[in-house]
Amino acid sequence: MGLPARRSASRSPGAEGPRRGVLQLLPLLHLLPPLLLLLCPGACGAAAPAEAETPTLYLWKTGPWGRCMGDECGPGGIQTRAVWCAHVEGWTTLHTNCKQAERPSNQQNCFKVCDWHKELYDWRLGPWNQCQPVISKSLEKPLECIKGEEGIQVREITCIQKEKDIPAEDIICEYFEPKPLLEQACLIPCQQDCIVSEFSAWSGCSKTCGSGLQHRTRHVVAPPQFGGSGCPNLTEFQVCQSSPCEAEESMYSLHVGPWSTCSVPHSRQVRQARRRGKNKEREKDRGKGVKDPEARELIKKKRNRNRQNRQENKYWDIQIGYQTREVTCMNKTGQAADLRFCQQEKLPMTFQSCVITKECQVSEWSEWGPCSKTCHDMASPEGTRARTRIIRQFPIGSEKECPELEEKEPCVPQGDAATPCATYGWRTTEWTECRVDPLLSQQDKRRGNQTALCGGGVQTREVYCVQTNENLLSHLNTHKDKEASKPVDLKLCTGPDPNTTQLCHIPCPIECEVSPWSAWGPCTYENCSDQQGKKGFKLRKRRITNEPTGGSGGIGNCPHLLEAIPCEEPSCYEWKAVRLGDCEPDNGKECGPGTQVQEVVCINSDGEEVDRQLCRDAIFPIPVACYAPCPRDCVLSTWSAWSSCSHTCSGKTTEGKQIRARSILAYAGEEGGTHCPNTSALQEVRSCNEHPCTVYHWQTGPWGQCIEDTSLSSFNTTTTWNREASCSVGMQTRKVICVRVNVGQVGPKKCPESLRPETVRPCLLPCRKDCAVTPYSDWTPCPSSCKEGNSGIKKQSRHRVIIQLPANGGRDCSDPLYEEKACEAPQMCQSYRWKTHKWRRCQLVPWSVQQDSPGAQEGCGPGRQARAISCRRQDGGQAGVQECLQYAGPVPALTQACQVPCQDDCQFTSWSKFSSCNGDCGAVRTRKRTIVGKSKKKEKCKNSHVYPLIETQYCPCDKYNAQPVGNWSDCILPEGKVEVLLGMKVQGDIKECGQGYRYQAMACYDQNGRLVETSRCNSHGYIEEACIIPCPSDCKLSEWSNWSRCSKSCGSGVKVRSKWLREKPYNGGRPCPKLDHVNQAQVYEVVPCQSDCNQYLWVAEPWSVCKVTFVNTRDNCGEGVQTRKVRCMQNTADGPSDHVDDYLCDPEEMPLGSRECKLPCPEDCVISEWGPWTRCTLPCNQSNFRQRSADPIRQPAEEGRVCPDAVEREPCNLNRNCFHYDYNVTDWSTCQLSEKAVCGNGIKTRMLDCVRSDGKSVDLKYCEELGLEKNWQMNTTCMVECPVNCQLSEWSAWSECSQTCGLTGKMIRRRTVTQPFQGDGRPCPALMEQSKPCPVKPCYRWQYGQWSPCQVQDAHCGEGTRTRNISCVVSDGSADDFSKVVDEEFCTDVEPIIDGNKKVVLEETCTQPCPGDCYLKDWSPWSLCQLTCVNGEDLGFGGIQVRSRAVIIQELENQHLCPEQMLETKSCDDGQCYEYKWMASAWKGSSRTVWCQRSDGVNVTGGCLVVRQPDADRSCHPPCSQPHSYCSEMRTCSCEEGYTEVLSSNGTLEQCTLIPVVVMPTVEDKRGDVKTSRAVHPTQPSSNPAGRGRTWFLQPFGPDGRLKTWVYGVAAGASVLLIFIVSMIYLACKKPKKPQRRQNNRLKPLTLAYDGDADM
Repeated sequence: MGLPARRSASRSPGAEGPRRGVLQLLPLLHLLPPLLLLLCPGACGAAAPAEAETPTLYLWKTGPWGRCMGDECGPGGIQTRAVWCAHVEGWTTLHTNCKQAERPSNQQNCFKVCDWHKELYDWRLGPWNQCQPVISKSLEKPLECIKGEEGIQVREITCIQKEKDIPAEDIICEYFEPKPLLEQACLIPCQQDCIVSEFSAWSGCSKTCGSGLQHRTRHVVAPPQFGGSGCPNLTEFQVCQSSPCEAEESMYSLHVGPWSTCSVPHSRQVRQARRRGKNKEREKDRGKGVKDPEARELIKKKRNRNRQNRQENKYWDIQIGYQTREVTCMNKTGQAADLRFCQQEKLPMTFQSCVITKECQVSEWSEWGPCSKTCHDMASPEGTRARTRIIRQFPIGSEKECPELEEKEPCVPQGDAATPCATYGWRTTEWTECRVDPLLSQQDKRRGNQTALCGGGVQTREVYCVQTNENLLSHLNTHKDKEASKPVDLKLCTGPDPNTTQLCHIPCPIECEVSPWSAWGPCTYENCSDQQGKKGFKLRKRRITNEPTGGSGGIGNCPHLLEAIPCEEPSCYEWKAVRLGDCEPDNGKECGPGTQVQEVVCINSDGEEVDRQLCRDAIFPIPVACYAPCPRDCVLSTWSAWSSCSHTCSGKTTEGKQIRARSILAYAGEEGGTHCPNTSALQEVRSCNEHPCTVYHWQTGPWGQCIEDTSLSSFNTTTTWNREASCSVGMQTRKVICVRVNVGQVGPKKCPESLRPETVRPCLLPCRKDCAVTPYSDWTPCPSSCKEGNSGIKKQSRHRVIIQLPANGGRDCSDPLYEEKACEAPQMCQSYRWKTHKWRRCQLVPWSVQQDSPGAQEGCGPGRQARAISCRRQDGGQAGVQECLQYAGPVPALTQACQVPCQDDCQFTSWSKFSSCNGDCGAVRTRKRTIVGKSKKKEKCKNSHVYPLIETQYCPCDKYNAQPVGNWSDCILPEGKVEVLLGMKVQGDIKECGQGYRYQAMACYDQNGRLVETSRCNSHGYIEEACIIPCPSDCKLSEWSNWSRCSKSCGSGVKVRSKWLREKPYNGGRPCPKLDHVNQAQVYEVVPCQSDCNQYLWVAEPWSVCKVTFVNTRDNCGEGVQTRKVRCMQNTADGPSDHVDDYLCDPEEMPLGSRECKLPCPEDCVISEWGPWTRCTLPCNQSNFRQRSADPIRQPAEEGRVCPDAVEREPCNLNRNCFHYDYNVTDWSTCQLSEKAVCGNGIKTRMLDCVRSDGKSVDLKYCEELGLEKNWQMNTTCMVECPVNCQLSEWSAWSECSQTCGLTGKMIRRRTVTQPFQGDGRPCPALMEQSKPCPVKPCYRWQYGQWSPCQVQDAHCGEGTRTRNISCVVSDGSADDFSKVVDEEFCTDVEPIIDGNKKVVLEETCTQPCPGDCYLKDWSPWSLCQLTCVNGEDLGFGGIQVRSRAVIIQELENQHLCPEQMLETKSCDDGQCYEYKWMASAWKGSSRTVWCQRSDGVNVTGGCLVVRQPDADRSCHPPCSQPHSYCSEMRTCSCEEGYTEVLSSNGTLEQCTLIPVVVMPTVEDKRGDVKTSRAVHPTQPSSNPAGRGRTWFLQPFGPDGRLKTWVYGVAAGASVLLIFIVSMIYLACKKPKKPQRRQNNRLKPLTLAYDGDADM
């Protein structure tokens, strides 16, 4: 709801309250007119009738102003708002219902804000005003203030136009940034009352006789803050009495007032006018007297010099004036009295000469200097510019220092011409070659031969800083593209340094792996397409199973793959018999001699089947003669296969043989059958491998260097790379020779020419890379400042960086990378000194002032004289005064007090210097002066006691002793020389070790214990001691053990090798790899291995003849046993060769060595041996069968046994005669590295195994035949972390000493980690910083002495002076060393700064109070800096320090004249939080001491909360008057121990009654007698004799009069005991039953059986 515009417009913003009231009354406005008429009929003026005519039921309402719209930015915009008419109850109505005259405007002019206004307008934030408390909801304040009171603080915020600094509308600034907060919460801390210290001890009595006063004072520890109560009185007084006074006390004392300001004497003209007449006469006389021209010249020179001195003193306008003071006689009551009451011989001087105070005068400011920043830089856009002024006149006698002479302000470079600032960035050189040797451990044997190392390595590069602005480097376009910008100072690059080392990888050469040799092939032509002559070769081959990489490339590092044996009658193709056909008897008979036709195929020299046409020239195998046995004939088996050849070749001692055999299957009958042959006929032998044992092969040398081939130049592709190198195709050659095995090189015809390896191949010539370097850096600057002393010739240098190393025959880096030249000799430093000129005449106080005083007529007495000073260079030349102010130390005194001697004064020369000390200890040195002038004639001046003319002084006894101070330094290796104890320092062995030295500082003291220069003790300042930095020793392991055997003899197993720990690491050596606790080896490797299942096989000879067990001599037939030899043999490409131990073959696979057999009778049928079993179909199933068959060889005779069924069947049983097969993959091996690698990329392998269903590994062919899927990856890459040793930078240079003097100074040097350690590398040492003590230097400084008491010259009280001197002191720089005074000559080079202030004050005015005066004591020292805290946390109000002055009263009557005690505070930075706690002593009777203590142990008054104050008094009311009673801690009357309380009905103590005491007898009481004794207070020492008894006393009532708990317990126990006793008595008194008589009632002996129990 709103009000009409005119009504609201008249209201102030502060009228919110009344307005709210009006709004609430609006609905009742229609009732107001009649009411108003009743209240003031006619008295309210003319307004009342008008109001009564139209009640205000409708009001104009306005919406918010819309957005400022307009075409242009700035004040020309327009904004609109909605205006409508509403009923007072809130609903909208027609516009006509509201008064049109009162309608508010719906549009107004406004300021249209645009984005560019952001730079012109901004919020101005005023300061926060004082924190005002918020009116609390609950008006009751808590008793105890914990943290403070919440408040609110307000600030003014205005939008301003920055350029003109005029206010603008808030809406403009709000467009860009919301209006900041106008108010914020704040905290008004708790009131802090004034806190004062404890009182000092009482002073002495103010009077030596009679009645006086003594006082004690305290000082303010913390001032009152935040409305806390003020400080209490800091002084307490009490009257003191001394012995009665003999004489009457003086009531008056002479008082001197303060000196007036220094006044200028009368002007020179006035004085000259008075003396002009006299002076003219004198000059005439003087002129007459001096006729000598030389004398005139001397006078002229003197005048010129004086004039020059006055000019030189233009910076100091010294005017000597005078000042006066009043001398009054003061009454004891503080009233002034006549001077005659203060009778004394000599009154104080009332005048003195002085220097007129002059303020510092400076020139106008100079123009602003240029901006320090001449270029644009976004990071720090502002520079500074300065302007200066000079001192025209130095201050004299003024407390105010000269103002600042230099003023600085920020600035930005002006104009468009300002170029961007140079920016700098890091650049790096190329990485160096990858090196593996830094990763090797100490014990690695490969350190000696590092050429073949590969795998993970480390490479480094150099980092340098260059300027990176593109536009500033445009001139570099003329340089070569590769040439980088010149290096600049490394400090200019600010970003993080690029890394200088990284891990890298050298690919390891993969060794060539070849298969085993194949069997020797047949004799074949060298080239089957060109069959010439009768000479051929038998060949055997092997293939590459693992292609080599690295090395010289190609197959150059593989062994030869082909061996040849020359042979005769070669053929490229031949027939090979596959099987023999059945024996077909001749002439169609059923049995007898016949032939067997061989089934053949045509094969080539590699044994591969080819077209039969190719064998047309080969000899076709003829049919083999055979015999088909007739009935009753001997039956022989078929021939076995030929055995493998016994030798691979034939020589003089060796001949290859093959054997085959057959056996007798059935004997012939006695009648008519063909008999069996002899045993020898059952075996056949034939020669094999008849070729001689001369094997030849081609041997290849390594490939040579790649050289450019001119014949291929037209085909070469020439590419230009940075105009420096061209890449092309070249040629490589190698040597190929024919070698006879075990002999050497032979003629090339012995080897097959067509199989000769190539001797030339093309290759890619690597690009040539020339050395590339940066341009030279700028010369390093020569020292710009002058040279102090002879510090040697300075040099300047420049350097450049190799950014590309030469490669592949490129140009070498022959140019120097570093150049230096001597700097031009700098000028010697000018030193400056103050030159003091002659003192001018002593200027006295004007005669007009000092008339009536003694000496006024004479023109003598004390005065003041001035002198000129000027600045000189060391060579005597004149210099500006500014130089001396900067370099020559303090300004010498310009004025001094002087004395114009009066007639009666004694005059002496100044003291001479002391004579030198030549003698030994105890010698004397002297100084002298002489009497001058008329004083020589005066007797009083000759009195040597009063005016001594000679002074003596003992010479110092110089005795010095040296002693070590401080701790030893770290062990420091000699710089530039690294001795290493354990072997050579290999790159990567970063930790220097060996013999070094450690140092301890030496201090030299004189006989008085004062520190002096170490050279006095003939010491160079250190004790030096050899020390050892132990070298790091890496973990040492054994060499690799041999590989174990493959864990499986068939299929895939594992083999292991390991290393054992030989020596643990120490002194920061490389750590050991993790221990394998199972095998107790330190490191082990596991790799899978494959054992060829056919490597060893059982070879069975043919079965022997069946030996019949039961011999039928007639028929020679029946059941028997046959045997055969079974041997384990090694299998080769040529078949089984050597017999080996049986354990190498699988025992489960071993064929039978004997079996039962049946030898057929001559007339029986004979069948052949059983053929092989057919293969079971998979999967194995008992419904499937396998079978084998045999063929009938001999038909039976008529009466013989017929041929049985020659087929056997059996079901296929799983894992008995039928097996499933599946692939199994082994676990991964450990990561395998090349033998030449330490770390890096390796390979992990695993293997496939073919596993039978019974779990047995078998040959892979079983799985391959089934075509099972192989989805496994057999090899994978892996990573062995490189053991990178920690790499450190070089040690930095030694730092400056941490202290300029003293015992504790240290120099430090540091190093940083340039490469953190990785993996099992050597860890970084802890010592990254080394310290070394500085040579001890005495600390000299100036120190004030104590102020003298206030001296009032020739008076009792008033303003006087106090003085102090400064002395040169020496200390050792430690806080607890008491400085000792030494001769001032030691401090000649020390600037006189005392307590941080350059101004040395040796004299100051002071006030000596008159007897009876009330005065302020000196200021107390500043208190500790204290923060405003809550629970130890700073509230952020800053620290505060305080000091105070207490009032001292000398006469009680003068109290009304006393000044107020004073308090002074200042803010401070290094504040602390302090807490205040009540402390209390132990009770003494009914009282104790209670005091407040600060947390640092200082006792104070105030600070502790009064509501928490502990009681200091605990006396009882009414007092405890009964005998043996006392007041307890509970403030109730209790009885002493041994007495019990008897209380009245209202709970007060009536009396204390004695209770009996039970004495418990102790061991010593042999008789156990019981005694009684009085109870004793337990804290008092017992009077009982030792060992007589221990006293127990029972007190049933507590101090509150109630029974104690134990009384109830004893009563309960006693009642139980009583019941028990009564029960026992009853049972004992009861009549027992009579026992039955027994026949055999003898006593039996008691037997104890020991059962081993310890208790027996």
